[in-house]
Amino acid sequence: MSEQQFTDVIAKEQHFAFEVYPKRDLVITKGSGATLWDDKGNRYIDCTAGIGVANVGHANPSVVSAIQEQAEKLITCPGIFYNDTRADLMQKLIGIAPNNMQKAFLSNSGTEAMEAAIKFARLTSGKNGFISAMRGFHGRSMGALSATFKYRNEFEPLIPGHAFVPYNNLEKLAAAITEDTGAIILELVQGEGGVRPANKEYVRGVRKLCDEQGILLITDEIQTGFGRTGHMFACQTYDISPDIMTLAKGIAGGMPMGATLCGENIVSAAGKHGSTFGGNPLACAAAIATIDVLVDQQLPDRAAKLGQLFAERFKHNTPGVVRDMRQLGLMIGIELKTKSRPYLELLMQRGVLALPAGPTVIRLLPPLVIEEDQWLKACDTLIEVLSEEIVA
Repeated sequence: MSEQQFTDVIAKEQHFAFEVYPKRDLVITKGSGATLWDDKGNRYIDCTAGIGVANVGHANPSVVSAIQEQAEKLITCPGIFYNDTRADLMQKLIGIAPNNMQKAFLSNSGTEAMEAAIKFARLTSGKNGFISAMRGFHGRSMGALSATFKYRNEFEPLIPGHAFVPYNNLEKLAAAITEDTGAIILELVQGEGGVRPANKEYVRGVRKLCDEQGILLITDEIQTGFGRTGHMFACQTYDISPDIMTLAKGIAGGMPMGATLCGENIVSAAGKHGSTFGGNPLACAAAIATIDVLVDQQLPDRAAKLGQLFAERFKHNTPGVVRDMRQLGLMIGIELKTKSRPYLELLMQRGVLALPAGPTVIRLLPPLVIEEDQWLKACDTLIEVLSEEIVA
């Protein structure tokens, strides 16, 4: 691609796209595994995975093959008809989920999965009160945003009945419960909120509190699901089962998909919810292939191993600018004593792509298939960059 074409790509997006993303001056054109290439042929170690999407790697051959095969048979099929590929996926999802999960609603994104969870919880409980955590993030549509602590101000009034309490504080959570509380919504690791894992005692205490008071527990596994934290789902890391679980991101190898899994105590009925594109055969085929790769290649176990390898290497060489390092599997947050953006830019120049998680946190979400030597190189590059003096 020529310099003029490079300029044209950026100019086109700047001209035609509604500006909702903070862009970097990088045109990505190709990916394979944990490697990305730009328009000039430069290689990058990808520690973003499309914001936790490409868990099985970019252009995974099994996923590509499944998409190609399905596209030649049937691409779309509305929920008013049965479909073999969709049925196979839902059976597979329930098979890898916590034992109490019985039903699945398929959609196109994480925020849609949360919208469904909120509606199902209201239908089941008959109550409109929800409690979420400060720093939590559950999506940007109006219902999901109502349960989200950030990004709210310009869009209020939002859906009433949502209260927020400090994370990892069971006493404050218990005090916030009222007779109108129908559900508690919890990220087991706060992703956008700085990669902050919940305490095991807190999570188990929340589950017990819900059981005692007849409150539904919704766990948001949109970023933590599909092997990211060292288990297929983070709730398995914490040894609890939610009543409703929201999924997306890593579910379909890069194809748009969300899912809301529900226990047998959750009710709905025909006409109460739906999605035109949700559960389309093309995305379902990609998800089946993705789950097979995760299971066959034991990628959750690999995430646990590589995450621990990073933690040990980084702790032995921690630069002075680092305030804290938080890690669960291959979900890693490096909290700095200063702004993270200049370091993210320098990392990109050195061939490593990473994410922010708030103004001072560098977030690493590499594909779970990343080669060990790539991963160690990314770690060493990060240590090198963070050891340099940058004026923020």
